[in-house]
Amino acid sequence: MLTHSPFLLTGTRHGRAFEADATYQPTSQLKPVVVFVHGFKGFKDWGHFPLLADFFAEHGFVFVKLNLSHNGIVVGGTGDLEDLDAFGRNNFSIELDDIGQVIDALFTPGATPVPAAEMDLNYLNLVGHSRGGGLVMLKAAEDSRVRAVATWAGIADVDQRWPQPMLEEWQRTGILHVPNMRTGQQLPLHYQIVEDYIANRPRLDIPHNVRRRLRQPLLLIHGDEDETVPVNAAYTLHELKPNAELLLVPGAGHMFGGAHPWPETSLPETARFIAERTADFFHRQA
Repeated sequence: MLTHSPFLLTGTRHGRAFEADATYQPTSQLKPVVVFVHGFKGFKDWGHFPLLADFFAEHGFVFVKLNLSHNGIVVGGTGDLEDLDAFGRNNFSIELDDIGQVIDALFTPGATPVPAAEMDLNYLNLVGHSRGGGLVMLKAAEDSRVRAVATWAGIADVDQRWPQPMLEEWQRTGILHVPNMRTGQQLPLHYQIVEDYIANRPRLDIPHNVRRRLRQPLLLIHGDEDETVPVNAAYTLHELKPNAELLLVPGAGHMFGGAHPWPETSLPETARFIAERTADFFHRQA
């Protein structure tokens, strides 16, 4: 029987509440921990992500997933993107701090509902999807408590995704809108995200940190038909860290077969395949 334990955190820097949850088999035996970070326009209960939590728990992990504090989800709200003001005020520094706060909570007795007897925090692993893949590499580069890292369709840079003409117009108007094709929303991004990146570039530069500071084992998984983050991102990351494991999934798109909502009771076949490979990778680090 799996245990699903939600918990609430309040950002120490921004004061905004955000949710996380842990899924595990209560055996009173130490298990490695996986923290999962969603991507841009994503959230912890998107599509098949709850089934991923069950999968990892059934394979001997404590699986923790979180809503990044400014992803547009409201605690006690609809469960989908609705706070567009918060979405627009998000930036990479906030997201890294959110991940760090979850890690800190796991290491603080009583800060999460997971008993200490269930978690082997010597084997704390991070996995991120898309933009979340970039975030987990950056977090591991600055936090030696992380044992290993995996990216699913991870981005390889931040600033190169902002062409100069777009940046100039964005700076002039102060705001950029990006469409959410799933909901039809126009999602705002305030120019402060660029200013934050420039001000904190040593911390937020993915190529620099992967090449110079990321010491942990790294698994790169990417679909060769990714329509959102081209597969070249995986090749770039592998060049930056040649000892990383690279797995290209033939025919796989950005969501590895998943969609929101996901009405099925089992994982998409491709998502299950990459989960199996990721679980094996993390177990090999133990």
